Amino acid sequence: MGHVTAIDGLKEKVMARASVEKRSHRRPKEYLKIFGPAFLLTLIGFIVAYQFVQPAPPKHISMGTGSKTGAYYPFGLQYSEILARDGITLKVLSTAGSIENLKLLESDQEGVQVAFAQGGVGNPKNHPDLTCLGSLYFEPLWVFYRSDQKINDLIDLKNKRIAIGKEGSGTRYIAYQLMVENGITEEGTTLLPIGGKQAADALLNREIDVAFFVVSPRSSIIRRLMTHEGIELMSFERAEAYTRIYRFLSSVTLPEGVIDLKSNIPDHDITLLASTTNLVIRKDLHPALIDLFLQAAGEIHGQGGVFETTDQFPSQKYLDFPLHKEARRFFKSGPPFLQRYLPFWAATLIDRLKVMLIPLITLLIPLFKIIPPSYRWRVRYRIFHWYRELIVIDQEVGQIDTEKQYDALLSELKRIDKEVMQTNVPLSYAAELYSLRLHIAYVKDRIKNRKEIFQKASAEHSKEAGTAAA
Repeated sequence: MGHVTAIDGLKEKVMARASVEKRSHRRPKEYLKIFGPAFLLTLIGFIVAYQFVQPAPPKHISMGTGSKTGAYYPFGLQYSEILARDGITLKVLSTAGSIENLKLLESDQEGVQVAFAQGGVGNPKNHPDLTCLGSLYFEPLWVFYRSDQKINDLIDLKNKRIAIGKEGSGTRYIAYQLMVENGITEEGTTLLPIGGKQAADALLNREIDVAFFVVSPRSSIIRRLMTHEGIELMSFERAEAYTRIYRFLSSVTLPEGVIDLKSNIPDHDITLLASTTNLVIRKDLHPALIDLFLQAAGEIHGQGGVFETTDQFPSQKYLDFPLHKEARRFFKSGPPFLQRYLPFWAATLIDRLKVMLIPLITLLIPLFKIIPPSYRWRVRYRIFHWYRELIVIDQEVGQIDTEKQYDALLSELKRIDKEVMQTNVPLSYAAELYSLRLHIAYVKDRIKNRKEIFQKASAEHSKEAGTAAA
């Protein structure tokens, strides 16, 4: 007997476990029905929004600079080192100078999207696809001549041998303009298309009389010529007039002794004309890279120099091309908030994906309002839909007139009760589930009572019929 009881207990445990497993298996399906449509709708929203996500910034770009003996190329190498910290490879190209750089930018040759350009050489009408990130530093026009020549102003350059700069260089462009303004042409004057170290060597070797340079005072060429006996630097006595005629020019002063304090070179203040070096870009340069370049520009040029004060550059003044809107924002507010506190790649990723907040806000907030009522309705539906059958059975109780019909109703109630027992609901809805089971028990008792009454009535009727027959 005990053995049979143990077997029955084991069967009950197995059946109970199977019932639990069945209910737990059904739970993910229930969750899928409730949360699936909301998840699908949100996913579609993200897919649509992703179409408007800006592409990631390129990892490789090229920069046009100048000759390797000038200032542009070393500055380009500094930019390359700084951008490499954030995983951007900047290819630094040696070029003839500003004119060639603008051509490379306009044609997008060799992937050049950023370049140095000397102030005054660019015209926005001729280069509509270019814009500017700011000016970087003053770039003086140096006019060196042999001391045996009597030269006090550009007007004295007639009949001289002049190194005017290489073809495609900004030096040639500005020097030619100023000489033409002073009536100096190729008639009677020898204009040689050389510049940089080649022009300096020619001047020192007495092969030419005058050489034009547009370079930083940090250039080795400037120090070499300033410290060489027999070479003089021309001072622009009419600098104010030049700056009024050519608005891209500024008047700057080379202080006495600034090149070499010990030797007091120069031995007096010299007035020079200076343009500014502009950082020119293609309009389609990725906005994230614009911030990187401007931060690099501040690191490289912000300390000032011989002609610049600290934090004077980079500047939104002295520009040939319109200032890019991202650069204007940078000068007003500084680096983007995210780039101040996060690595470049993380800040860029978040900035690109911020458009994804649109579906997050427009879809998830309403869904959060809809899902809880939907969830409550879904749970209660699992309980309340049994009441429909229970009401029908309860209504049929008073309309049946055979014992088989009572047995059929009881069998139906047994089925309902079994299915209700297998229904899984959260604990907060357990009271409603047990209330349903109490109502099932109530209808079951009512049917049993009616069945007993029916059986007694049938028995009395049969007894009366038998008595009457006797």
